[in-house]
Amino acid sequence: MENNDRGKFGSKLGAILAAAGSAVGLGNVWRFPYETGNNGGAAFILIYLGCVLALGLPIMIAEFVIGRRTHTNIVGAFEKLAPGTQWKWVGRIGVISAFFILSFYSVIAGWTLEYMFEAISNGFSGKTPGEFDAAFTAFSTSPWRPLIWLILFLVATHVIIARGVEKGIESFSKLMMPMLFILITVLAVCSVTLPGAGAGVEFLLKPDFSKVNSQVFLAALGQAFFSLSLGMGTLCTYASYFKKDTNLIRSAVSVGLIDTFVAILAGFIIFPAAFSVGIEPDAGPSLIFITLPNVFQQAFDGLPWLAYIFSVLFYLLLAVAALTSTISLHEVATAYIYEEFKISRKRAALYVTASCCVLGILASLSLGVGRDILIFGMSFFDLLDFVTAKLFLPLGGALIAIFVGWYLNKRITRNELTNEGTLKVNSYKAIIFILRYVAPTAIMVIFINELLIA
Repeated sequence: MENNDRGKFGSKLGAILAAAGSAVGLGNVWRFPYETGNNGGAAFILIYLGCVLALGLPIMIAEFVIGRRTHTNIVGAFEKLAPGTQWKWVGRIGVISAFFILSFYSVIAGWTLEYMFEAISNGFSGKTPGEFDAAFTAFSTSPWRPLIWLILFLVATHVIIARGVEKGIESFSKLMMPMLFILITVLAVCSVTLPGAGAGVEFLLKPDFSKVNSQVFLAALGQAFFSLSLGMGTLCTYASYFKKDTNLIRSAVSVGLIDTFVAILAGFIIFPAAFSVGIEPDAGPSLIFITLPNVFQQAFDGLPWLAYIFSVLFYLLLAVAALTSTISLHEVATAYIYEEFKISRKRAALYVTASCCVLGILASLSLGVGRDILIFGMSFFDLLDFVTAKLFLPLGGALIAIFVGWYLNKRITRNELTNEGTLKVNSYKAIIFILRYVAPTAIMVIFINELLIA
């Protein structure tokens, strides 16, 4: 029986912005530009767009079908659609993935608050590249400073989740997503108008197909998969709050467009600024916490007030992007606990927040005072990242595609996509074909490749 008390998104716009918020995160701002830089610039972007269309959107639609059909958490959804089978483990993998990712992702999210505070207090002014490097190392390995920001970030996420679906998730998505769009647009405009920024713009718009090889395609597939938050239950959980008249295909396309729009605009922030001062962006945390503060100071040399504003807005953008993601990750675990164990939402949210604080603290300490404690040769932080990104997410995404493509009654899938026959869906056969053959194969190729290079 459908649970009518669990809440629903109050509007179609709110549903789309919330789902887009789950996809948009730190990966859009640093991972996408880095992958673009390493894989041919505009050529990579074109391949990435093809991967989003051919792989990402069909799996997103599959998650929407599962969630909206059952109106329950991701574990309960598989139990409803495949009672008495082991398919429920797909849902459990999603809950575990979201819980683990929230724990270590909140560590990095907390760093954005530290750097936003540094930017506001004008702490970047006058620093040399070596000083930026030393400052980041001192902060990230500190036994207590990152923990304060980690806990603050999780508490902020908790407050929003505890307010519920419409008053919490939807209301804050309607506030934060437009803020994110405004911030990223303003920053991109400022960046492309810098002296010498034309080389960065050209890099993003002029394809270099000489760099395209099989690894570029694999990188684009991987970026499309992880950027859209597939396989971790967030989209399925959010879809369980969709109304019956929500157009699932149109919603998936809207989420894909918003996510790609943010990622590409992030490239227009980073590459023109970096090229204007002759710096090549590199990967991971070092890009956003070491290289870019230096880039911003150099790019606006002679205009310290502009460097100040740009830095503050950039780290505010990062914090907002991170918060939209932590909200969706928290909701996956919270919905599972309060629905499966029949307790209140606020109590379930408290359990998730407290547990993630514990794991997050361990993950943060493993980068500093606990860095010599290794599990399977990895720090605790890296272990959580490896288990989710390399194992659970590809496995979950492939199984979701197989479930909807092969197991789920096609009448259910068609009814959900057509809203019980009220919508015309010409792409139905293509979606099923991709879910049956293309998506599982592509994901398994990514899965094997990631394990080989790990």
